[in-house]
This record gives sequence, structure tokens and C-alpha cells, in this order.
Amino acid sequence: MYEASVPVFSQLLGGTSGILDKMSAHCTERKIDPSILLSARLFPNMYTFGRQVQVASDWANRACAWLGDVDPLTLTNEEASADELKALIAKVIAFINGIDRAAINAGALREISWKAGMTTRRMMGQDFLLHQALPQFYFHQTAAYSILRHNGVELAKRDFMGAVPRMTQS
Repeated sequence: MYEASVPVFSQLLGGTSGILDKMSAHCTERKIDPSILLSARLFPNMYTFGRQVQVASDWANRACAWLGDVDPLTLTNEEASADELKALIAKVIAFINGIDRAAINAGALREISWKAGMTTRRMMGQDFLLHQALPQFYFHQTAAYSILRHNGVELAKRDFMGAVPRMTQS
């Protein structure tokens, strides 16, 4: 449970922090107001780039906290700049990396409940992580990446992936 959550969320959120740097450089080079890209969206009824980053961060925060049986960070989702979004990401990464590994692993068999609109949903921890939290997280991460890529920020898959843990070769 721990290996499928904390390192994955940390790696990809770290990638998003790097994407924010590339977005800022893109805006500076082309004399674009960063708020234009922060408020860009793929379709009128979809979240903006900034909101996609916030929601991905929220999923990482809540999923790890609930699995670890601790209270999640209280996030305001009022970030209005690249630097504020980077600070949010850093705060979430530090928080989830501080949750006890054994507690998160024990979360596989813990019932997780959360509000979704007017309803309360319930799943066992392993199912919650694999079938709810990770897909939600990846969706919002991918949407954020796609918004900037669509708007001309030069990004590649490695930007989305972030720093991949060191691999061993055989």
C-alpha cells in the first residue's frame, strides 16, 4: 500500500512542480501573463490548470492520510500563482512522506469513507487506493499536463513522470 501510494504521488507531484517551472519560463520567454495558463482549460466545463493541480494534490493528501489513519492536511485551494502551487505540492509531498509506512500498509484492510457530492462512499483501503484514489490522481495530473502541452509549453513524458526512482539493471 505504501509503495503504491506515497512514492507514486511524490514522484508525479514532483514532476508537476517541474512543469510549473517550465510554464513560468515559457511565460517569461513569450511575455505571456502566467494567469492565462493557470486559468486555461481543455474544455469550458473542465477544471482550469490550477484547479487540476489542486485536485491532484488533494487526492494524494487525503488518500495517504486516510490510509494511514491520520487527519489530512487542511488545504484552502486558493493558490493563484505558480509559486503558490509549487508550495502546495511541496507541502503535500512533505506531509505524505511523514506518514508512517506501517500505518499506510495497515490501511489496506481499513474502511475508507468520503463525501462525494451529497453521498458518502465507502471502500476498503486497498480498493480505495487502486480503484478510486490513483485513477482520480492520474486523471487530474494528466489533465494538468495536457492543458499546458495544448497551450504550447514544451513538455515531454519525462516532465509528467518527474524524477523516476533509480532502477537496477540486470
